[in-house]
Amino acid sequence: MNRRLSPCWTLFILSGLNLFNYLDRQVLPAVLPDVQKALAMTDDQAGSANAAFMIGYFLPSPAFGLLGDRWSRKWLIAAGIFVWSSATMLSGRAQTYHELLFYRVLVGLGEASYATISPGWISDVFPAAKRNNALTIFYVAMPVGAALGYAIGGTVALRAGWRQAFLYAGAPGLLLALTLLPFVEPARGSSDTAGAHQPPKLGDLAKLFRSADYLLVVLGYVAYTAAVGGYGYWLPSFFARYHGMNTESAGLFFGVTMACAGLIGTMAGGFAATGWHRRNPAGYAWMLTISVCLASPLAAASTLTSARVPAAVWIALALFCVWLPTGPVNTLILESVPSNLRASAMAGSIFAIHLFGDMWSPKIVGAVSDRTQSLRFGLLLLPAALLISAALWLALALKTMRDTPERVVAGGATETPST
Repeated sequence: MNRRLSPCWTLFILSGLNLFNYLDRQVLPAVLPDVQKALAMTDDQAGSANAAFMIGYFLPSPAFGLLGDRWSRKWLIAAGIFVWSSATMLSGRAQTYHELLFYRVLVGLGEASYATISPGWISDVFPAAKRNNALTIFYVAMPVGAALGYAIGGTVALRAGWRQAFLYAGAPGLLLALTLLPFVEPARGSSDTAGAHQPPKLGDLAKLFRSADYLLVVLGYVAYTAAVGGYGYWLPSFFARYHGMNTESAGLFFGVTMACAGLIGTMAGGFAATGWHRRNPAGYAWMLTISVCLASPLAAASTLTSARVPAAVWIALALFCVWLPTGPVNTLILESVPSNLRASAMAGSIFAIHLFGDMWSPKIVGAVSDRTQSLRFGLLLLPAALLISAALWLALALKTMRDTPERVVAGGATETPST
């Protein structure tokens, strides 16, 4: 008999699966120097390997969004986990550059299903007052999973070769794909006070493009993702090339740094934004704006300095700031649309941030590196992208404050009249 999961167990399981989602994604950057040597790849081609993953990731996202608002989500998630885990393992078998590209497309395809559908599931079991904190915990898996990808990839590659790193990373997912199947899914929109969930019609999707709040948060997310994707892909290679780290030391350094900065930053930013939002309806947007304003100069300083220790300190602080908006940005995406469009809204976000963001930024950095013979010069493009995201999220914060009438209630908080 199918059983119903409690909200806490739902969050625990989905967050654990999300950890493997990001672990498998980051194995390639961790072993990239070894893969480049084995497959005779230039920096430009190495950037294209990331673009291949992104093509598989963002192109099917709209389809998964539509399916996620209509079909059984647990089966879509299970299929996605199986595909990305199998493709991760096959990446370790690639004998040519083009074969690697094909497997990376499949990894993206599998992860698109999970990333599109899971946040809406969480929104259906947590009410609005608790939703941002729940999503913050869910997205803590991003830095922790990425950290494990760096650490496992670098360590296994040094001891057993880069091909084994992909096998170790992908194998657990073949079992985890079955985790959710015995349980009953929550009703869509069940945590909201609005009426019963109505499956969206194609015409309803136009609401996404008419929502200024949704567009501002997603456009800012595009620039943010371009910067974060570029750094995440190239920083291990940068520290190996300019600061003398080998594959294992670079992987372990970024594993520990990503885990600490990401865990603390995501939790601190998410919970602080929840408290801020209770007092100011623009609290989420202000957290986004301030975070990237701080991250941009720190990231630039890390790239420019020639000493290893200052570079490591600056990038650790930059990563902490970069992870602060992780929960609030996804909460804003989900709460700027009706409950029956949440999977579609997440799908639209995923499609946009990867098509216009980190699909191209690693390739652009690699291309600039090849042309200037300086990876450092290529990486300096990325702090500017963070400032663009800051400008767009600042516009969202100011718009929210202007559009939301408030009145002070007991305890100094604000209350927004219902519409």
